[in-house]
Amino acid sequence: MLNLILFGPPGAGKGTQSEMLMSRYNLTYISTGEVLRKAIKDGSPQGLKAKQIIEAGGLVDDEIIVQIIGNAIKAEQYSDGFLFDGFPRTYVQAYILDGLFTRLYTSLTRIFILEVPTEECTKRLLQRAKEQDRSDDNEVVIKRRLQEYHQKTLPLLEFYESSDKLSRIDGIGTTDEVFTRINNLVSEEINSKPINIILFGYPGAGRSTQADKLARDFGLTCISTGELLHQEMEQGSAISKQIKPYLEKGLHVPDEIVIRLIEKKLQETSGNSRGYVFKGYPRTLVQAYILDGILKKKGRSISCVINLQVPFLELIKRLDARGLTSTKMPYDGSAATIVARLEEHELRTDPVLDYYREHNQVIDIDGKGNDEEVYARLKQPVSRTIRNLR
Repeated sequence: MLNLILFGPPGAGKGTQSEMLMSRYNLTYISTGEVLRKAIKDGSPQGLKAKQIIEAGGLVDDEIIVQIIGNAIKAEQYSDGFLFDGFPRTYVQAYILDGLFTRLYTSLTRIFILEVPTEECTKRLLQRAKEQDRSDDNEVVIKRRLQEYHQKTLPLLEFYESSDKLSRIDGIGTTDEVFTRINNLVSEEINSKPINIILFGYPGAGRSTQADKLARDFGLTCISTGELLHQEMEQGSAISKQIKPYLEKGLHVPDEIVIRLIEKKLQETSGNSRGYVFKGYPRTLVQAYILDGILKKKGRSISCVINLQVPFLELIKRLDARGLTSTKMPYDGSAATIVARLEEHELRTDPVLDYYREHNQVIDIDGKGNDEEVYARLKQPVSRTIRNLR
């Protein structure tokens, strides 16, 4: 998840920037005040306890607050992340938030602090009070609010500065200028995460085309075991002698050979690739386990699995048309061989898809339409998955 905290003194424009971040990244807003009011209104056990304390003139303790915020976070399990306002407010609550994230198998992404001089904040607040006819928002009140903010925020900044997750943002400028400064850092954070995608689809579904587009837009390297095998043959490498008998007979090359080729490709591109798009691999459940192991050795894992869904009749039409071109495959010769190839693919790959579905990694994409239409449907969920990587 993309989990952010936005600090800023009164008048820094924190509310406006929060709305823009939530809209851009589909974040859920978590405010201590709001979740307390909701818990009280809903009559939850913690809400009733908080109500009694508040009515008695006391402050709600961390024990109750952590339960209420924890419940609020769990209630938004389909959110792409959270934007926190008013929490944490103390050193203790900062540790509490870390603990909450740990229990939810996620973590805090980044803390932003909008830096605006006291004089500018005062000027903005006085202008806002004038525009909204708020006579109670005078210079004395504003000065007290700003002092209180700085007194409470300083210990928290010390806590987060040691974690290298704190970014200071110049809050002077137009709303869009300030948002661009924040958004550039969020984008940088997202784009720094390694990505490894498997692209599934029957023959004729357009895997190669979509894999190339993903590689281009996300800085990935395409890995096709078929291409790796043919490259070895063209180079006449030592391993090509082992490959040749299988290719000549149209047999599947043993996994032991394919593993070495994939590892070699990963080694060659490790320094200049953000990640990989695997097309045509894995084709079996055994290969799915193998790929998990190969990536684990590199400290990586599968980010998501794209499943291009195209009706059988459409696939047959596409493959039959391809049979009339220079890019035809051996099985494109007749309807019978095409159907046999599609049936073989179904038999082999359905268990592999089921394996990834058990891990909630599969994104089904409607593969009908032209290449750009399909890619438009594909790119959005991939981008969302990348944002949500832990």
